[in-house]
Amino acid sequence: MKAVVVSKAGGPEVLEVKEVARPQVKTGWSLVKIKGFGINHSEIFTRQGLSPSVVFPRILGIELVGVVEDTTEPERLPIGQTVVSIMGELGRAFDGGYAEYALVPNQTLYPVQTDLGWAELASVPETYYTAYGSMKNLKLEAADRILVRAGASGVGQAFVKLVRSQFPDLPIYASVRNLEKTDQLLASGFSQVILEKDGRLQTDQTFSKIFELVGPATLSDSLAHLEEGGIVCSTGQLGGKWYLEDFDPIEQLRKNVYLTTFYSNNVNQVKLQEMFDYIAHYQVPVGPEKVFSLDTIQEAHRYLEGPEAFGKVIVLNGEKDDDRTTKTQ
Repeated sequence: MKAVVVSKAGGPEVLEVKEVARPQVKTGWSLVKIKGFGINHSEIFTRQGLSPSVVFPRILGIELVGVVEDTTEPERLPIGQTVVSIMGELGRAFDGGYAEYALVPNQTLYPVQTDLGWAELASVPETYYTAYGSMKNLKLEAADRILVRAGASGVGQAFVKLVRSQFPDLPIYASVRNLEKTDQLLASGFSQVILEKDGRLQTDQTFSKIFELVGPATLSDSLAHLEEGGIVCSTGQLGGKWYLEDFDPIEQLRKNVYLTTFYSNNVNQVKLQEMFDYIAHYQVPVGPEKVFSLDTIQEAHRYLEGPEAFGKVIVLNGEKDDDRTTKTQ
């Protein structure tokens, strides 16, 4: 089978497309024919050698969508079943989604019921699950004013689509480090774009809910722009900083505000299907912004790391978004 193997840390050039042996099922694991997967910033960090627990060589990919090719749990995971796999050390402790097939623990394979095509489905798993879980934790209300830090990111775009589909008139603001993507952001559903310089918002506005995707690098500034009783959900670490030093909870939370997060590694089958039902009910437009193939995986990483990146980037296996006839749960 074809797979993308990383043998050492480095730039996109270390993503090597190779022919490798197709894995065989073993007790507690099933084989998935991969139809597509999303590219995530965490995989870029791993490729760069910033994930100490990951040992190379490794096939990266913390998510995948596809069908069961061979199974060791035929009742829940029959052959042909449409499945999603997210996290659970996929692409880290064992080989992941950057391939035509993957051997995955049954406990991290989730059968889903959805009418989405493969390109749409491949756009969903990690990105929309993270955005959906964070949206729930923000406890949105019709009177909210929302800020999304890193609104042009894949998760930021997923979030605005999820929220806008349910709350069409809600004011949703995006922060960016440059204003070149303003038109794209407004077209994607944001009400206004706010410039950020050196980790600080260039505005005195405050917000009732803030979706923090830059992370510790801007978290203190986000807390300073929160209204009394507001909520910050700090989910991403796109700023490349992992910890918040000199955090004074009494001072920084003095306006009786709340700080929470969403940990996407805690995947719940019920919540996952709830998300797909939400997407169907509110007709959320979940398609990708850019589609690549396994053979162009290096280009996919370069694009996502570059200044033009916007929205969700995926890889599809096969020449077209072929029909997906299996919808069983």
